[in-house]
Amino acid sequence: MKWQAALAGALASALVTCVTCAASAEVRIVGDPGGEVTSYIQKFNQIRDSGERIVVDGPCLSACTLFTGIVPRDRVCVTSRAALGFHAASYYDDASRALVPTRRGSALVMRLYPNDIRSWINRHGGLRPQMIVMRARELSTLYPICQ
Repeated sequence: MKWQAALAGALASALVTCVTCAASAEVRIVGDPGGEVTSYIQKFNQIRDSGERIVVDGPCLSACTLFTGIVPRDRVCVTSRAALGFHAASYYDDASRALVPTRRGSALVMRLYPNDIRSWINRHGGLRPQMIVMRARELSTLYPICQ
């Protein structure tokens, strides 16, 4: 019986260690151009649910910025190289072979952003086809600097 209690204690200790390891894992963003919105929503939901932390250490553009509304702020930090780039949502039109802005898609992503990010976007002209960029200095007012 003593060996069973010792084994149970060892397994519990190992489980706590593994959970701690998983919670301390980090995802480093060093140059993400973005992409399809739903895949980024899924990716950031998985990061949120896993307990991982995000380190923004370079450009995070377009759909990459959706982490701001999904991953808890206390699990995100930024470096001096961090930059978030925002623009209107769009789709590729085969006929014109061009990206076409979509109000519906832009409204969706705006709903996903937290209030302070939405306010910043609106102060800078709103979501439009041209990229607007929040750089490290402004980001550090919203997120801690990585240690």
